[in-house]
Amino acid sequence: MQHGPAVRRRKLGAELRALRSSAGLTSGEAARLVGWHQSKVSRIETGTSGVKPADVRLLLDAYGVTDSQLRELLMVLAGAEDSGGRHHWWHAYRGVLPPTYRDFISLESQAGAMRTLETTVVPGLLQTPEYARAVTRAAVEGLPEDRLDTLVEVRLARQDVLRADPPLKLSAVLDEAVLRREVGGPGVMARQLERLVEAARLPQVRLQVLPFAAGAHIGVTGPFVILSFSSTSDLDVVVLDHLTSSLYLERKEDLQAYTEAFNALQIHALSPEDSLDFIAGTAAGA
Repeated sequence: MQHGPAVRRRKLGAELRALRSSAGLTSGEAARLVGWHQSKVSRIETGTSGVKPADVRLLLDAYGVTDSQLRELLMVLAGAEDSGGRHHWWHAYRGVLPPTYRDFISLESQAGAMRTLETTVVPGLLQTPEYARAVTRAAVEGLPEDRLDTLVEVRLARQDVLRADPPLKLSAVLDEAVLRREVGGPGVMARQLERLVEAARLPQVRLQVLPFAAGAHIGVTGPFVILSFSSTSDLDVVVLDHLTSSLYLERKEDLQAYTEAFNALQIHALSPEDSLDFIAGTAAGA
C-alpha cells in the first residue's frame, strides 16, 4: 500500500526492471549501454529516485522496446510531454492539484479500462458540471469560487478519456443510494440522471445498479477503483480514496481480491439493460 507520489516511480521502475530482464541484460550491462553507473539503474528500478523522461527513452531504446503504446505509458509515468511535444493537460494545474490527484490523472489517462464501485456519488467521469460543482463544494467547505471553478474544470477535462481513440472502457457498479441522494437540488439531480442514461448507452460504458433490495454486499466497506493497462497487467492498481489522500494497492493478492469483489458485485447488481430502465425510471420520478 502506497501513497500516490511514490506510485509512478515504483511502477515505472518495476516495469523497466522487467524489460531489462526480458532483454537478457544485467543492471551493470544496461548501465554500460547507456553510459551510467550501475547504482543509477538500481535506484531507478527500485523507485528510490526519480527519473527523467530522456533517461527512460534511453533505457527503452537499449532494451529494444518498440511497442509504441507501452513506450507512451512509461514516458507518461516519467512525466514526459505528449507525442506532440506538449505538456499533458494536467501540468497546467500543478499549483492547484495535490500530487496524489495528479498521479491518479496520469494513470487514468493511460489506462485501458477502469472498474469502479461507487456507493455515495456518481463517478467523476460521468458527472455533469453542476453535479461536480455541488459535490466539490460539499467535500471542501469554504472553497473560494475561483478554486472551485478550477477543480470542476479538471473534473470535466478528465472525462476526455471516454472520447479518446481508443476510449477508456468504464465498468461501474452504482449503489442505489447514488441515484437517490439529491445532490445540488432537484434540477441538478434530474440532469445528472439523464446524463447517466446517456452514458449507459455508450459502447465503452457498462453501468449496473446495485439496488437496496440486494441487501448487504461486499461493497459496503466503501468505494474503490481498479485501473487496468492494455500494454501490461503489471501496472494494474487499486485506488482507495480518503478525505485527504489516496492509497494504492498494488500487490497481486490485493488486485485479485478486489477483482473478485467487483465480479461478485456485478453478479448481484441489475443487468446493464435493467439498470438503464432503473435509472430512467428514477429520473422520471425525480
